[in-house]
Amino acid sequence: MSAPPFEDSRRLTGSNLFFAGAGAVLETAGIAVDDALLDEWRARVERMRIALDWPTGAVVARVHAHGASLALAAPIDQWFTATEVNEWALLSALAADGRDAMPDSVRAGRGNVDDRSGSVRPERSEAESKGERMASDDYPDNPMTLPHAPGHPAAWDEADALQTLRAFAREERDPALRDLADEAARRGLDLLVDDDEVTLGSGRGARTWPRDALPHVAALEWNAWSDVPIALVTGSNGKTTTTRLIAALAQAHGWRSAHTCTDGVFVGRDAIATGDYSGPAGARLALRLPGIDAAVLETARGGILRRGVAPTRADVAVVTNISDDHFGEYGIDTLDDLAAVKLAVARPLGDHGTLVLNADDARLLARAADVDARLALFAFDADADALQSLRACGGATCGVRDGRLVLEHGGRSDDLGAIDAMPLTFGGAARYNLANLAAAALAAHAFGISADTLRGVLASFGAARGDNPGRLDHYAFGDIEVFVDYAHNPDGLRGLLRLATRTGDRRIGLLLGQAGNRDDAEIRELAAAAAEFAPARIVLKDLPGYLRGRADGEVPSILCDELLRRGVDAARIAVELDEWQAVSRLLAWARRGDTLVLPVHGKQNRARVAALLDGLSRSGWCAGEAVPGEPA
Repeated sequence: MSAPPFEDSRRLTGSNLFFAGAGAVLETAGIAVDDALLDEWRARVERMRIALDWPTGAVVARVHAHGASLALAAPIDQWFTATEVNEWALLSALAADGRDAMPDSVRAGRGNVDDRSGSVRPERSEAESKGERMASDDYPDNPMTLPHAPGHPAAWDEADALQTLRAFAREERDPALRDLADEAARRGLDLLVDDDEVTLGSGRGARTWPRDALPHVAALEWNAWSDVPIALVTGSNGKTTTTRLIAALAQAHGWRSAHTCTDGVFVGRDAIATGDYSGPAGARLALRLPGIDAAVLETARGGILRRGVAPTRADVAVVTNISDDHFGEYGIDTLDDLAAVKLAVARPLGDHGTLVLNADDARLLARAADVDARLALFAFDADADALQSLRACGGATCGVRDGRLVLEHGGRSDDLGAIDAMPLTFGGAARYNLANLAAAALAAHAFGISADTLRGVLASFGAARGDNPGRLDHYAFGDIEVFVDYAHNPDGLRGLLRLATRTGDRRIGLLLGQAGNRDDAEIRELAAAAAEFAPARIVLKDLPGYLRGRADGEVPSILCDELLRRGVDAARIAVELDEWQAVSRLLAWARRGDTLVLPVHGKQNRARVAALLDGLSRSGWCAGEAVPGEPA
């Protein structure tokens, strides 16, 4: 047998797709998953949980097209041991069924050291990394070829395995951490844990200790620590804009707010760290900043699936929408799957927080009844059925009525202003930003921010380029329009192109690329979305830093093939793999009356393109003139 029976085994350090709280999960690979195998796996997990004196917790098997995700909740000081319990339970269940699924590298005694000292992980060959499965007659008959102590618990001998797992548990056990977690939960106080530090509270109410120097619970002055208001923002599109809006509203309210997004960690407009910080590491960094009064945390799908949600409690969670994106990873293959992942942000709310949902998204609305948190709904139509029903029950809603954004709550109606006058709506044409405005208004209302503050911020946010950099940045060079955005999936691209083609009488030049971790069908769907708008010029690019295992030019080749299949004239398509050069080529192509649509994704290139366009604007550049950096 060449491949192990799982391709990924990891800690879940926060609330996640499977349950509230932390634990471990593995993704099966190369094996048939049936009810009998899952029953055997569950039984072994439960027996080992009892033997290790762990409290009762969730044990979840999520079967999907590629196998199964097997997850179990675990004590806060037993996450690494939980991964070993999980792997052992699967291997033991397979061995009991007569199916050995061990890699040759383990039998030969080779392996990679795991991040828990002393544990050994099997190496993988190139074939194994592709998940190839050998025929059943290649399985060895000798159980001693299975991994066993000291690196792994013995899959064929439960008593022997228990001794190994007890040793792992003793090594990892941290009574001080467990006591802190229990008391923080009892007091409703946030607890942030990573490999190096533990933090009680958040922002200006936080205190952090090294993992190896934790205090005793009885010695703490618990009244000295507190939480700041926390908002979690997720969705397929609009996350960053909504996050920035809520942070701006918090700032206008008088709070010193931190926010995280795919561009970094910020306090106001000051960057504390740059890069993609939309996962748990970014959340912990923001929540540990001293002097912070509030935190708004963009919470991406990948971080939820890999590690879970960082804070143990939050006041508000926003889900902007669900659309086709990132299918095929961790068994997430459908929009319903993706909705379940995004709604993991509701778990830290408990029954005291507010979940803000898009009522125009039928999948999200259908799942609202399963959430314990207080519900707030937004939609384009302030009088949509779902919004009226929620208001009748005393809930808060936000939507458009007679050209004005209206926030309604507790029998009161607050007029937040004319939508045409809000810079983010681009005169009302950017309808997708209306959803972001409404979502942010409801989140801010849940924070206790006044309607007057909402009106002031919504009337001005987006007028300055620094308010929302890289999202619907608009430039005008004489009669040429340029839109720079982060549109990265079909729905996002359609929204951007609808805005760009609103007059219907301009040539469109489009920059088009996609990350390599999307499957071929998703890449083709992006091309199909572009073809709907018949661009006069499409320049195909690679995404710098996002090839994700694909060869240079592989994604543009798929895009090109789909564009041609959709009837786009080959003469309208060009390939320039370098994103910066692709932008320059489109600027050089443009003539008076054209509109350029530039989804720019590389962080360095976003800054470079912004600097170029700002410079061209200052210099009075016109179509047909030389473009700095223009390729020969």
